[in-house]
Amino acid sequence: MKRFRGSVALLLAAIIWGTAFVAQSEGMNYVEPFTYNAIRTLIGGIILIPFVIGSRIKESKPPYVIPGPDRRMSVKGGILCGILLFAASSLQQLGITMTTAGKAGFVSALYVVIVPLLSLLFHRRLPKLMWACVAAAIAGFYLLCMTTGFHVNDGDRLMLSCAVFFALHIMVVDRFSKRYVDGTLMACVQFFTAGLMMTVCMVLFEHPQMSSILAAKHTILYAGVMSCGVAYSLQLIGQRRTSPAVATMLMSLEAVIAALSGCMILHERMTLREVAGCTLVFGAVLFAQLLTQPKSAVIVAGKIVEQPDEDEPQESFKSDRPYSLPAAKLFSKMRSDMRTDP
Repeated sequence: MKRFRGSVALLLAAIIWGTAFVAQSEGMNYVEPFTYNAIRTLIGGIILIPFVIGSRIKESKPPYVIPGPDRRMSVKGGILCGILLFAASSLQQLGITMTTAGKAGFVSALYVVIVPLLSLLFHRRLPKLMWACVAAAIAGFYLLCMTTGFHVNDGDRLMLSCAVFFALHIMVVDRFSKRYVDGTLMACVQFFTAGLMMTVCMVLFEHPQMSSILAAKHTILYAGVMSCGVAYSLQLIGQRRTSPAVATMLMSLEAVIAALSGCMILHERMTLREVAGCTLVFGAVLFAQLLTQPKSAVIVAGKIVEQPDEDEPQESFKSDRPYSLPAAKLFSKMRSDMRTDP
């Protein structure tokens, strides 16, 4: 029953994240991209403040954890992640104004395949099957986005650039998560850093009006509260009770749900060629994540934790949120912090 509830929680998270693309697309009918992103990202940071305070209170009570998390490193990591989140989310929001919500979901998900490719710069070897995933992703992108004359529209180019920045974001999160940082604080600083940068761009380049913001309040609150708060909470609950393989498959449904919700709510339509491209991208993303699951011991809060048996629920380090998370991996770190004994 626990595993079933965990699977349901992950499925609900994927549904929220997938339908968030529709909210983002619909929100552009009322406000401009930086205005939309600034408000929803700051909402995400505000939602995390109680968790940061709760973490501090827990640390102040015995038994004490010595040494405590490196808060300076946590803030530094949050600022760096926030800068990358600003770039990725801004490109995504601009791109979604020029393409469909369904295509945006699939192209954004390509960051899962881009991460292993960028790791080659650090002389890390890739599994042979990973190259098959890369080839499938390229073929899927071609079918999904290429038109006659190898032309890619501006929206799809922006979404692909967004995927590259999210891949860089994941690599930075991975680097800091290997240190003893406060995952809650790092995620909160990330959202406020990105939100403040977006606010500056909003003031410099856009003309926000309160009436327009109020008209878009439902889409903004959905993306800010449901996507940043509720969905990540469901992910934490689900991944505690679900194996990494099942978690990966369920959360990979986000792109599929984005396409389905675009069809049902926004009445978007895909050609057979685009459907074939979506299928290839989905398969590439799914298998790429399965290939990168941890297979041995992991380090949690400075301790070596043995890998559980395959039949037991395990920690998943997957980050399948184009808004990063975005912090899916940061929240995995938060979960590890809360579950580690002193």
